[in-house]
Amino acid sequence: MLSSAGSPEPRIGGVPNQMAKRSRVAGRPGQRRPLQRPAGRQSPAESARRANSVTAEELARAAELEAAILAEEQVAADARRGREKAAKRPAETGAIYSSVPLATRAAEEYSYVRRDVRRIAIVGGSLLGVLAVLDVLVNVLHLFKL
Repeated sequence: MLSSAGSPEPRIGGVPNQMAKRSRVAGRPGQRRPLQRPAGRQSPAESARRANSVTAEELARAAELEAAILAEEQVAADARRGREKAAKRPAETGAIYSSVPLATRAAEEYSYVRRDVRRIAIVGGSLLGVLAVLDVLVNVLHLFKL
């Protein structure tokens, strides 16, 4: 059984029963080993210049960036000062009446509650009116068949 010299390979459905061998070198699809690149060589003059000096273009770019950063900081400081001024200013909360009775203050402060209750009553009343009209149309006049 171990030697395949004299025995024919077993067949399943007329197809030889051979499996492909997997290689440990090749990974799964989509996975590759990182490329091994030789390290690039720099000339001695270029490496010395990089270590000791900055080009004029780099200085100009650094000056532009610094100016932009300072401008942004100035805008932020102005906005912060504006917020601080607004926080220091007393809020306009209306008049505080210490000698006025509580009922009078409540009537002035809760006028919006009265307005909201009035709106709710109007909407509810109009819905009841629509239901009454539909009741007359459907049950009394038999205008619609449900």
